[in-house]
Amino acid sequence: MERWQSKLAVVTGASVGIEASIAADLVKNGFIVVALARREGRLRENQKALPENLQSRYHLRKCDVTNEDHVKDTFAWIEAKFGGTDVLVNNAGVLASGVELTSLDNTEPIRNVVETNIMGVVYCVREAFNSMKKRSFDGHIVIINSIAGHYVPIAPFGTLNIYAASKFAVTAMVETYRQEFVKAGTKVKVTSISPGLVLTEILPNMEGFRDLGNPILNAEDVSNAILYVLSTPPHVQVHELTIRPVGEKL
Repeated sequence: MERWQSKLAVVTGASVGIEASIAADLVKNGFIVVALARREGRLRENQKALPENLQSRYHLRKCDVTNEDHVKDTFAWIEAKFGGTDVLVNNAGVLASGVELTSLDNTEPIRNVVETNIMGVVYCVREAFNSMKKRSFDGHIVIINSIAGHYVPIAPFGTLNIYAASKFAVTAMVETYRQEFVKAGTKVKVTSISPGLVLTEILPNMEGFRDLGNPILNAEDVSNAILYVLSTPPHVQVHELTIRPVGEKL
């Protein structure tokens, strides 16, 4: 991780769960971090939870990744304040739990999933990659995908509706990005990390599901996977990494 010391990592969806963990772990591993989320108060709590000597390396900014103008303004602010983006960890994602595609009469929850899980990636990756390309910096873009981006599991709490489709799109986008980054003459890496069930707020009653004996990953497990792919040598690209709890039945 030596080559990343004092480099700038942008983490989306960083208020809770996986990305709250990775934002903290990146700071502890020498990065300067800009944590993005809609819930600014949660970001401030996460900053204060860090050791006092590391809090100055954690910066926060309210950003709705579904709003293209917000994303543009945020990355422009990052460039002005820090010089540019070196690593992007894109995790902002949602699931419209319990909404069935065949019976919904209000498409807003479904459109929100598409806007967050697909378009949010499009906006953030574009801005981060262009920052890296402009500075001829061999950065790294990590996109948190899902096992649902490779097959459609039976959800433990109702239907996944459009969620799996949005993650299948991410799987295709990661390969598209790999090809585009090469075509652009860069050595920017792109990695898709596809976890199984993780104990986060994306699904209701996950702790109860785990208490019934179902194996679930912790956010720290995904954070460790991100640190691993970032630690690979410059000539090595982990394109897809799938992690699942031992015994998962989905």
